[in-house]
Amino acid sequence: MGSPQTDAGGSGRSPVKIMLKSMTGFASLTHDDEQVNLTVTVRSVNHRYLDAHVRVPAAFAELEQGLRGLVQEHVARGRVELTVTAQLKIDAPVELDLNERLAEALVNAAEQARLRGWIESGLTAGELLRFPQAVTVRELPADREAWQAVCTRVSDTVGEALGDLDRMRRREGEFLHTDLAERAAAVGALVDRIVADAATGADALRERLAARIEDLGGTVQAEPELVAQEIVKWAARSDIHEEVARLRGHLEHLAELAEGSAPCGRKLDFLVQEMNREINTIGSKAEGRETGALVVAAKAEVERLREQIQNVE
Repeated sequence: MGSPQTDAGGSGRSPVKIMLKSMTGFASLTHDDEQVNLTVTVRSVNHRYLDAHVRVPAAFAELEQGLRGLVQEHVARGRVELTVTAQLKIDAPVELDLNERLAEALVNAAEQARLRGWIESGLTAGELLRFPQAVTVRELPADREAWQAVCTRVSDTVGEALGDLDRMRRREGEFLHTDLAERAAAVGALVDRIVADAATGADALRERLAARIEDLGGTVQAEPELVAQEIVKWAARSDIHEEVARLRGHLEHLAELAEGSAPCGRKLDFLVQEMNREINTIGSKAEGRETGALVVAAKAEVERLREQIQNVE
């Protein structure tokens, strides 16, 4: 997983476009015309799944579902808070929406309380209107065409803000890509050192075993074939070839995912878990002189990878 390639020296190669996105970002836009003064703010932070929160004025409640759909088009994972504030400049008659089910329940509850002697009278209209969520006040312009224009402006401005958020998340993703590449390269280098150290340790142990057998030759009788079989068994228990091959495969897969076009944070998180598992197994099998310290260093790099991947969409 390298840095973006440039078309240097007229090579004709197109640059590698990094698609990795961060889950964190912020954008804010304002729009002011003869119909509406509008402000759209959107921010996103890390989250395991997509968790969208859309806040709009009551007059624009009908737009909420569509705006939520716009968020889903731009963001695959993360907690997103979209806030729209608007001040209409056109004539807007007031419209009251009564929550009939809630009002009926409140009136019935008040009547039951009156019958039981808890209160002297039932619920008055004024008391009902003051109850939260019983009545919603909406301002709607008399000109439906003008209202549609305002709604379109709200949707367009939200789309622009989400586009700005997306660009910021992509820029952050480029930094993440660079850091992940460096961490992955560090893990790969440590794996190479572990392999070399384990091979040296295996050779040294064979020499010690041979020397020890030679020293005991006069006092202990052992069939050469049996000794050879034991050495083969030990070698099989200490062989880390399969774990190293899988670990290197995970590093290659990580690079492929990070340079792909699809959101990959959860897949990268799974890969890092598997990498950590392979390193643990290598540490328990390899017999190199410095293997223990190298394994600890590799696990530390993988943990840094894991922490950084928590920011990837």
